[in-house]
Amino acid sequence: MNPIWINIAYLVASVLFIRGIKGLTHPRTAVRGNMESAIAMLLAVSVTVPQIVGNGLEIVIAGLVAGGLVGLFLSRWVEMTEMPQLVAVFNGFGGAASVLVGGVTLMGGSSSLVGVQELIAISASAVIGGITLLGSLVAFAKLQEIKGFKNPFALPGQRAINALMFIGAIVLAIKVVQNPADPMAFWALAGLASILGITLVMPIGGADMPVVVALLNSYSGLAAAATGFVLNNTVLIISGSLVGASGLILTNIMCKAMNRSLVNVLFGKIDASAAGATADEVYEGKIKSTSAAEVAMLLEDAERVCIVPGYGMAVAQAQHAVRDFFNLMEDRGATVEFAIHPVAGRMPGHMNVLLAEVDIPYDRLVEMDHINPSLETVDVAIVLGANDVVNPDARKQDSPIAGMPIIDVDKCRTVVVIKRSLSPGFAGIPNPLFALDNSLMFFGDGKKAIQDLVTEIKDL
Repeated sequence: MNPIWINIAYLVASVLFIRGIKGLTHPRTAVRGNMESAIAMLLAVSVTVPQIVGNGLEIVIAGLVAGGLVGLFLSRWVEMTEMPQLVAVFNGFGGAASVLVGGVTLMGGSSSLVGVQELIAISASAVIGGITLLGSLVAFAKLQEIKGFKNPFALPGQRAINALMFIGAIVLAIKVVQNPADPMAFWALAGLASILGITLVMPIGGADMPVVVALLNSYSGLAAAATGFVLNNTVLIISGSLVGASGLILTNIMCKAMNRSLVNVLFGKIDASAAGATADEVYEGKIKSTSAAEVAMLLEDAERVCIVPGYGMAVAQAQHAVRDFFNLMEDRGATVEFAIHPVAGRMPGHMNVLLAEVDIPYDRLVEMDHINPSLETVDVAIVLGANDVVNPDARKQDSPIAGMPIIDVDKCRTVVVIKRSLSPGFAGIPNPLFALDNSLMFFGDGKKAIQDLVTEIKDL
């Protein structure tokens, strides 16, 4: 194919990638953005594959078919509640691909064929790709709550160990550039970076996983951009840079939503025992249980209802029942809105994805900053599986989550918290919201609770 047409195709694909990422910033345009990004990738691959000659072409085509079948299988098999885990695995695959491309390029060339720029890019792909690979797999294990990974774990002197490994990675990278004929330095570099990925993510708690997933996504993009320099592929450089930059921007947004710095997320942890009252002190004698029938009576004359979804909604797979409740209340003349916290769930936009799946209108998904000023006019707020993001202790200076922006649901006239128990959220601290005078606890599975509530409302 004429190089001019290849470059034009790459330019079109790059524009579509940019439009796709822009479209993904809003639920209303997300489907279009995803489609444009998919078309861009299809165009880039279609132009690139014919450039491969010899036996390698058959191998690439076989890989495309196998990958496509795996993707089709995952799209139908993986539940929406498991999307964060799938994203983590995809990030890991991206890191692995970068490492393998760098290694094969180095082993297939020589010092005379691989220039200094390529060698630096190969070293970068080994470091970033290695960290992304095993770091993402650890993130997957944490999100999946696999035994041994759920709780944060750090060795004594973990930060010093990480610093030494990072210095060792720099030394090995220099060796790769100085002596490209020796592939052992490259594989040692990739192995050390992979171990560093484990030690960086293992100490991080589950509450910070949305930030970690966004950061690892950025790493995978940077690894892809480095691979683009290795292969001298323009569209890979552009698309990798876009993913890397957008991932960093999203990471920054998530950190602001938690009122924590990235350094604090990566190297610190929430200490639930640092301050604050115990669960017995917060809850004893103050919890008021309720039932579906009582909540239905509260909702009978409600004009404005607010639902605050959290990870508990995802675990219970209650989004379909929530849609039925939404439609029923709207038909009865009430206005129902969803208050969305940026870090609710296990990945950025988790709640938006679940609610969009069941066709909740986009304009009813209201961001935290926009809905907080008017929550005092809400008749009934239903907290469905959320915990730390509605904890009023975040307003106290001595709280472990002090300063974290929250949804001010405690200011609503009546709050109904649907939860299995009084167990704490990821921060590991009690939530005084549950014991407030205007709060009622509706204990039970989120899906069944909403279904029972729908039944009771229909019987009014």
